[in-house]
Amino acid sequence: MTQTLELLNEHRCFDGWQRYYQHASQTIGLPMRFSVYMPPQLQAGAQKEAASLAEAIGQGRVPVLFFLAGLTCTEETFMIKAGAQRYAAEHGIMLVTPDTSPRGAGVAGEDEGWDLGTGAGFYLDATEPGWNKHYRMESYVTQELFELVTTILPGDASRVGIFGHSMGGHGALTLALRHPGKYRSVSAFAPIAAPTRCPWGEKAFGAYLGQDRQAWEQHDASALMAKTSTPYPAGILVDQGLSDGFLAEQLYPDVFEQACEQAKQPLTLRRHDGYDHGYYFISTFIQDHLNFHAERL
Repeated sequence: MTQTLELLNEHRCFDGWQRYYQHASQTIGLPMRFSVYMPPQLQAGAQKEAASLAEAIGQGRVPVLFFLAGLTCTEETFMIKAGAQRYAAEHGIMLVTPDTSPRGAGVAGEDEGWDLGTGAGFYLDATEPGWNKHYRMESYVTQELFELVTTILPGDASRVGIFGHSMGGHGALTLALRHPGKYRSVSAFAPIAAPTRCPWGEKAFGAYLGQDRQAWEQHDASALMAKTSTPYPAGILVDQGLSDGFLAEQLYPDVFEQACEQAKQPLTLRRHDGYDHGYYFISTFIQDHLNFHAERL
């Protein structure tokens, strides 16, 4: 891969570095931004160029944890709001968050609503005309960004986990199931766990994938889980707030729970009284998720 990373800005954080990059994505065909937290174990100084980071490592490559954000978010949202860097620094884990969609693709209707198009890529490769040229977030996350993070940047390709929130929780679960062996651990906050049954999923899948509902099922975590057998023997962690305004109509964690039972997949689904869908909820339980992934990476 021939890639040039542009370092947009960086901030010292828990003795590591919070960095924001831009690159010309070959998969998306547009500039893409992503964020990286470099833990202090890397000993990468503020003035190091991205291409030399791998050579500047003091203790070898580090495990990587991808976070996929939800609808309307950017590559900055999780890094600013979740408070995850403290725990990533303790465990020596690199955190990586991509943007949630292409920006400026010029597709008709991509900016008309907050739940389709810009900020709503749903972590799949669109097949419908118009969308299919640039909306290729599955290939971007699992191939291009993965390779970039584990070659140009000092991530260890053999120790990679993935987690996410809402639309990104959907993405984490489905990408982990669709790409066996690539990720060693997976968890989610309030995931859209059965998108073929909810308005968000029906709208996005109809636009991106057309009207073949069998094609939709290939991007539905509950449907995918029901067709496999114990894909993650070390378990999956899901947290869900019971005061989440989207719980009843959009999320369906109980359907995913039933699919895991059918697949003999160990699942810890924690339901929390009083917690809603936002980052106050995520920040409350983020340490548990970092600990969960650290044990498996």
